[in-house]
Amino acid sequence: MNKTVLKTKELLDLFLDCERLTLPEMVERLQMPKTSVYRMAQSLVALGFLQKRGDHYELGLALLTFGSLVAERLDIRRVALPVMERLKEATNEAVNLVIRDGDEALYIEKVETSEPVRVYTKVGRRAPLYAGACPRVLLAFMDKADRERYLEQVELVKIAKHTVTDKEALRRLLEEDRDRGYTVSYSELENYSAAVAVPIFNHEGAAVAGLSVAGPEQRFSPDDVARIVPRLKQAAMDISRELGFRGKG
Repeated sequence: MNKTVLKTKELLDLFLDCERLTLPEMVERLQMPKTSVYRMAQSLVALGFLQKRGDHYELGLALLTFGSLVAERLDIRRVALPVMERLKEATNEAVNLVIRDGDEALYIEKVETSEPVRVYTKVGRRAPLYAGACPRVLLAFMDKADRERYLEQVELVKIAKHTVTDKEALRRLLEEDRDRGYTVSYSELENYSAAVAVPIFNHEGAAVAGLSVAGPEQRFSPDDVARIVPRLKQAAMDISRELGFRGKG
């Protein structure tokens, strides 16, 4: 690969952790000659990728334009589908992808299990955010103020035998979900069905989707869940990385 391009990327990468840097600070971190770093920085300023304020450099507005276009053009279904297919092979259960649409969860992609006994969920299905592992993971990782506004106005309707209909119980469950990083449900949307779900994060660190493994309750014992969760978390992180997420999860 072109060495100049690589060095330029290394310079820009410095600003992932630092909001502002002086020329000597960039030289120290890059361990490159001062004249080389200065020329690269000035070129990036001219192109709009960096801007200079006094003695400090910071990211320029040109990057904001490119970043916004990437986010707008990225189809989460296209990114997620290969990962979902691998997860289905690893778990032999159905894998669902869900996003938030207002006060509902919308199922936008699915990879079906090859097991003869299965839980049927159609792409395009809608569900309330409080019921089921995949919808609830969106609620659990929602901004706290938005989550509380939702909880204040929503009516919790019993959908299946274990749907949570008490708001204080739901609040406690959501805190538990956030703490452990995943949700589990048994007969919340459909009787005798179970699911485990984790959040998918975008480049801003916001939970923009939920990824779940779902099937009949008898195949989701505590041991089964313990086996599924690491694979599910890794799959969600793989998708999140493709969406630009750089956190630890």
